[in-house]
Amino acid sequence: MAGTRPELEQAAALHRSSAQPAQPAPARGSCAPAARRLRSTELFGPAQEIEIEHGQAVYRLRLTSLGKLILTK
Repeated sequence: MAGTRPELEQAAALHRSSAQPAQPAPARGSCAPAARRLRSTELFGPAQEIEIEHGQAVYRLRLTSLGKLILTK
């Protein structure tokens, strides 16, 4: 399941290339607050996986070798 070395390096380069300040998402109506938008680099830093607590559950958000995100419980 693990990618080859070049795939990992490519995914890491893709991950680093998106390290620009995030812009707020546009509001969906005049009374709706803007959705909060974060770049994956802000969440992950140098890691490939983070844990997210939601209520009593812990979820794992993982960055794959192809630069995709996978959320699991």
